[in-house]
Amino acid sequence: MALAWAAAALRAAGGGGVRGAGRPRWAPDLPRFCSTQETPKDPPPPPSPYQDRPWEYLESEEYRATYGDKPVWHGYRRNHKGSVPPQRTRKACLRRGKHVGNPCPICRDRNLLVDFRNVKLLDQFICPHSGVIFHPIHTGICMQQHKRLSQAIAQAQDHGLLWLQVPFVPVPEEDFSNQHAAVGKTPPAPALKGPGRAWYPWYEWQQPPAAEVARIRRLYHGFLKENYPDTPPSPSGK
Repeated sequence: MALAWAAAALRAAGGGGVRGAGRPRWAPDLPRFCSTQETPKDPPPPPSPYQDRPWEYLESEEYRATYGDKPVWHGYRRNHKGSVPPQRTRKACLRRGKHVGNPCPICRDRNLLVDFRNVKLLDQFICPHSGVIFHPIHTGICMQQHKRLSQAIAQAQDHGLLWLQVPFVPVPEEDFSNQHAAVGKTPPAPALKGPGRAWYPWYEWQQPPAAEVARIRRLYHGFLKENYPDTPPSPSGK
């Protein structure tokens, strides 16, 4: 009780190592901001010097000293809790306009810019055996950068700047065989072979199955003529 009364008396007197309402004398005089005044933000990072020509960065000494001959995603490991890594990558490496603590291999380097003309960077995210784009879990990039990479790779392939994997499909020999009657020599005219003969053998008359003829007669019973023959009329009309 006496201690509380003494502290109150010191605050009222403005002494005793207390400045103002509970601020010690050794505390620096920091500017106070009103509720309507915004706190100062950190200055934005300077733009990349390779913004107009991003492919030149992959040929510079700075890139070789940082990555060497390995892809940019080699050795990347995302920070996570526990021993089991997450099965999904981040949606984006920006949170409230700031980068996360451990951004993806593309977001962490401001000189790595995704562009369809930056072929050397796009080629690092394509499987050399199948031509399929690596999954984000394999490379560790966020989903936002993966979407940009997919669009840039498709655009580079359309412009002919990036190689395109064309699978080899063996052609069966029977599709190009010349032993079929329609592919071989043209048969002689029907007049030379005899009257009533078709030009090709599959054009000749073939008797349809009796069950199929009976089914068609039942379906179109009201539209068929009486005593209509099942065989076509002879070419002579007799």
